[in-house]
This record gives sequence, C-alpha cells and structure tokens, in this order.
Amino acid sequence: MKSVMFIGYGSMAKKVHEMLPQNIVLSTVVASPKSAESIKAEIGDSIEVITCVDDLTNMPDLAIEMSGQNGLKEHAIKILEKCIPLGIVSVGAFTDETFAVALADAAQRNGVNIRILAGAVAGIDGINAASFAGLDRVVYQGRKQPDSWKGSHADQLINYDHLKEATVFFTGTAREAAALFPANSNVAATIALAGVGLDHTTVELIADPALEHNIHHITAEGVFGKLEISMTGLPLAENPKTSSLAAFSALRLCCQIDQTLQI
Repeated sequence: MKSVMFIGYGSMAKKVHEMLPQNIVLSTVVASPKSAESIKAEIGDSIEVITCVDDLTNMPDLAIEMSGQNGLKEHAIKILEKCIPLGIVSVGAFTDETFAVALADAAQRNGVNIRILAGAVAGIDGINAASFAGLDRVVYQGRKQPDSWKGSHADQLINYDHLKEATVFFTGTAREAAALFPANSNVAATIALAGVGLDHTTVELIADPALEHNIHHITAEGVFGKLEISMTGLPLAENPKTSSLAAFSALRLCCQIDQTLQI
C-alpha cells in the first residue's frame, strides 16, 4: 500500500482523493490554519491534517501540491528536506526566480525529485523532447470568454461592452504573462519550462465572446518539425474555475507510484 500527502484540499484535491485507486491512500493533508478544522471534520480521523510539515508523523511516498502558489512556497522546501518527492500543480510559482532556485537547491541537496505536472494542457512531453534537438518558436494562446477575464489585469486592456469578436489583448513572454495574470500563469509557465524558457515563450491572451469553454492552443516549431495542439478545457463540475484535466494530471502522478509500466 502506497500513501500520498496533499498540500491543500480544495475541489481539485477532493476529486483526486475521490478517484484514488484502492492500493493508494491519502495519509496526510497540509492545510491552512483557517481551514484545518473544517477539513478534519470532512475527511475524518483516519487522515492526518496538519498546518506545518514539521508536524508530519506519517511519511508518505509522494506529496502533491494543489493549494496555489502561496501554499507551495510555504511548504515545498520543508517537504523536500524530508526527502519526499513532490508533484507541483502551481507551476506559475517558478516565475519567481529566487524561489525556483531555492526549490531546485533543496531537491538536489536532499536527493529527491520534483515533478512538474502537465496540468490543463497536453503535449508537454513532446515539447520537452523536441527541446533537446532545438526549438525555434513556441507560442501559447489562451482563449476565454470575456467574463472569464474580468477582475484581472485584462480590465485595463479590454472594453468589454464593445467586444464583438475575438480580440488579442495581450502579447508578451510567459514571464510577463505570469506577472500580469497570476491566476492564469500555470499553463504558460509549464509550456515554457518544458520548452524554450519563460523569457522566450510567446503568450497571446484572447477574449472571445463566441466561446462557451476555454481553449488552449500551443504551437512549437524546431528541428523535429511542427507541433500544434488545440484543446477545449472543461472545468470540474464541482468548481468551474478548476480544470478537470489538471485534476486528472495529479491523479495520474499518484497512480504512477505503484506502476511498473509508466507512460
């Protein structure tokens, strides 16, 4: 029997917990102080709920972060110092260079691996493989309906009332996009880390009044040829702000703990 620890227990973590196979158990949840008691009441006494990694008593085979960037930054290094492999959903945190270096140093110092999860998009394995031969160009387009951009930096760039057709309102690097749109940074950062880096990956953000669901489009060109992927991302039924594929990406990593044959 293998065990996993979750950082965070929101809608994504709950879906992963619900779908864990019988040979893998959730042993520990790292929660914020304000949510710890309600999580304890929800999941029962058989699962340890802690607010600090120093309080860990049941050593898991894997930790997966599903808490957002703040939770990752608070707990990740202590997890690595306990020699626990770590899977990361909130990849946008890697745009903070100081944190990224500290995380890599902690992993190397303790001889443990960090896994960047593909999250809401596909094709990350192909982009990463192609990067070894050389990539000339990587472009990520994030296309959403206008209401999905409201409350972000897009408010300063879009006149929502007069938007009649698909409009590109931001073009820049993945690092710039992550700084201006932190809530939408994970996909762009993941693509960038797999390929040509945060400062050489182009991000285009689009508001499209004709859409019902978000669309992710990736183009990568290089020595290998050309890759194009277009995905319509559907959210979890439990939370329209959470990608269902991102949850299944975390579930996949949990299942790989006990898989002899891995894809």
